[in-house]
Amino acid sequence: MNAGQRLRATYQFKPLDHLVRKEFHFWDETIARWKQEGLSEDYQQKNLFHFDPGTGAGTGVNLGWMDPPFLPVFECKKIKDEGATEVIQDGAGRWQRIFKGQSGYTFMPDFIKHPVTCLKDWEEAVAPRLDPESPARYGELAAACAKAARLAREEDRMVGQPVIGGYMYLRSLMGPEELLVAFYDQPELIHAMMRRWVELANAALTRIQAHVELDQISLGEDICYNHGPLISPDMIREFLLPYYQEVVRGARARQKRRLYLFVDSDGWVEPIIPLYVEAGMDVMTPFEVASGCDVVEIGRNWPNLVIEGGIDKRVLAAGPEAIERHLQHILPAVVKRGGYIPTCDHGVPNDVSLENYLYYRRRVCEMDH
Repeated sequence: MNAGQRLRATYQFKPLDHLVRKEFHFWDETIARWKQEGLSEDYQQKNLFHFDPGTGAGTGVNLGWMDPPFLPVFECKKIKDEGATEVIQDGAGRWQRIFKGQSGYTFMPDFIKHPVTCLKDWEEAVAPRLDPESPARYGELAAACAKAARLAREEDRMVGQPVIGGYMYLRSLMGPEELLVAFYDQPELIHAMMRRWVELANAALTRIQAHVELDQISLGEDICYNHGPLISPDMIREFLLPYYQEVVRGARARQKRRLYLFVDSDGWVEPIIPLYVEAGMDVMTPFEVASGCDVVEIGRNWPNLVIEGGIDKRVLAAGPEAIERHLQHILPAVVKRGGYIPTCDHGVPNDVSLENYLYYRRRVCEMDH
């Protein structure tokens, strides 16, 4: 069974030789620490962590993930020097206060201003950057799709298209607090922005699917925090769900191959699972344990949901005994259930030692079949 076949079989709850072997991602600071602890520069070539080879193939079209897919992006520039900190404008048009010389994984920027405050901002400065017909958006489409089709044919890779999720998109445009007020005070603006989200997604997916059939659409959503969703179920139903259903329904109608919907959201996601299943969701990640997510319990409650994640990053820092207890709780149950991919419940942080991570990877590989 090659890596692509293994991933497809996981999505179909079919028997496996072993679970898919991959990781959510690593902090840059984590890899830097591990190199100080003896990690060789060629660790990826040596496959020190025993990961499966690539299982995906892309289409060459940017539809966003954490930020909207602006064309052109806003000018990245310094707004103000404040000594230890500075205010910058990023490519998404946001003004943020950052510590000089530090990456976003080690601190949360202070967001000061977002590009949309009213309908005028949206129509004049932002909507034109999300033009579905912009030729520059599709410049690599034909070649990338031809490569993806070849990889799907020769290596059983799954052809996927990432898309910024509706909540993540709206939050990036307006800011989390401003967005909450706008749901009540400017609903027409929210719907206008979501209509453009649909127009762009539909236009791009139609072009992509004319070249190659997709296996997966992935939504970068982050709609939850540690106590549940950041907006109410009623707001999800009014401002997000109909737009998701339109895009997913259209994409599935344009091809014969099974098309999976993958949703990525941090926080305690269990309350939103039924809503996103209604939207068409098949796969979800990363199930943060600190927020109360238990992939064993969620797997029992949602037997048809493919689950990726749920390995507590805090436990990986605690040492072999804690790692062993955690894996004994999760792995036997999910191997029996199927439809599970073990990964850390977010990026592996730099409080995890190389020794602990190697122990974790060894034990997963011993227990995942």
